[in-house]
Amino acid sequence: MGDINRIKVILAEKKISNKALAEHLEKREETVSRWCKNRQQPSLEDLNKIAEYLRVDIRDLLNESDWSERKIEELNRKV
Repeated sequence: MGDINRIKVILAEKKISNKALAEHLEKREETVSRWCKNRQQPSLEDLNKIAEYLRVDIRDLLNESDWSERKIEELNRKV
């Protein structure tokens, strides 16, 4: 499975450090680092707080799922 979230990418685009995000969320820097490396995922509540802090849509923090139109069409043909 590939990366689930794009937190690291958005932080870089916004020029915001892991430390600043950790302080805002009152989380340990190690926790934010694990999120950025996709070793662990934030809760939906934390993801929403991150989106608000970064002023982005929560969906921008996530990579697209594997459910492409092609796969949906393939599944529909099998039914």
